[in-house]
Amino acid sequence: MLPLTPDDYERYSRHLILPEVGVEGQRRLKSAKVLCVGTGGLGSPLLLYLAAVGIGRIGIVDFDVVDRSNLQRQVIHGTSWVGKPKIQSAKERILDINPYCQVDLYETRLEASNALDIFAPYDIVVDGTDNFPTRYLVNDACVLLNKPNVYGSIFRFEGQATVFNYKGGWKRSAGWENLDKQQQKALRERGADWVYDPEAIAPNYRDLYPEPPPPGMVPSCAEGGVLGILPGVIGLIQATETIKIILGKGRTLSGRLLLYNALDMTFKELKLRPNPVRPVIDKLIDYQQFCGIPQANTMTEAQVPEITVQELKQIMDHQLDDYLIVDVRNPTEWEIARLPHTVLVPLPEIENGQGVSKIQAMLNGKKLAVHCRTGGRSAKAVTILQKAGINAVNVKGGTHAWSDAIDPTVPKY
Repeated sequence: MLPLTPDDYERYSRHLILPEVGVEGQRRLKSAKVLCVGTGGLGSPLLLYLAAVGIGRIGIVDFDVVDRSNLQRQVIHGTSWVGKPKIQSAKERILDINPYCQVDLYETRLEASNALDIFAPYDIVVDGTDNFPTRYLVNDACVLLNKPNVYGSIFRFEGQATVFNYKGGWKRSAGWENLDKQQQKALRERGADWVYDPEAIAPNYRDLYPEPPPPGMVPSCAEGGVLGILPGVIGLIQATETIKIILGKGRTLSGRLLLYNALDMTFKELKLRPNPVRPVIDKLIDYQQFCGIPQANTMTEAQVPEITVQELKQIMDHQLDDYLIVDVRNPTEWEIARLPHTVLVPLPEIENGQGVSKIQAMLNGKKLAVHCRTGGRSAKAVTILQKAGINAVNVKGGTHAWSDAIDPTVPKY
């Protein structure tokens, strides 16, 4: 382990007087190597506090740039960094907090081809991602390399956190197999049928989600929203678990899924056990394909015909009587920004069939153009409508493109 310097003794004095940390614990933190995948809502508070507590080497994987919509929750970034790489913004802030921290940057998309090489030098991997393909990739790479995976996720007002692929889990109570059904039932009712064992096989992400949900079933934060403070709570829980693993103190969330509801201000805990028939992870795979996400070049114009916002403006100016223009965003988004001459039919209504009937009743021989915020949800709506026998075109770029090219008074959000 690395020795402490005179500056370390002063900087970490409040740690050093904790019996659970002390000089040895602080040396462990200084010698630790932690990789954070993502510098968004979860990665921001996580990185700030890992730097502050004295983690000696921090790796960051991200290829995105700072957007104004990030600033509501991604507190490691500032307004002056809008349009610039997130990892550079994060590094500057980390070194301002702790100039003695080594910061490794990986400005690249994490993929099966590079994950093992990126993960290899680190002791712990913290998952701050927001999509299923990358979460499965992080999990499987950690399993193959036998590294703890500190997991968190957020949506709207709720979050969850746990630790995967680390020691500690659940096993059946002693003598369970020798009990009759009545006795087993009595144990279950008391919640004593499973007992925690720090040496038991630990669960991983595939025990929580054996199969990915169908594409589009779980909305992104851009579609569903997220309370700005929520990732701070979950990110700090991830930071806490990371520090506990390094120190070897306390009981981690391995084998337990922590659920947080910000509206109710409640924490709930679920037992998470390994699936005895889960598939063996022996290699990395194509995770986009595994999650059923088509490659961009497989979606042709013949499948989803598109028009530009400039073409939509021409339609509004000269052919409005011939067209029905439908907005498939949510009602709350409709209140934020809307295009003229449009009607609202949210995508969930189209998915359940009610919206299809609504549109059919309004068409009355007209042509149909569909839009959303950036074009993704409207493309999905066009696909559904085509299957129902309704010809439609997708407005490429949605309200964002309209704001950029036609009317800047339409808010971008």
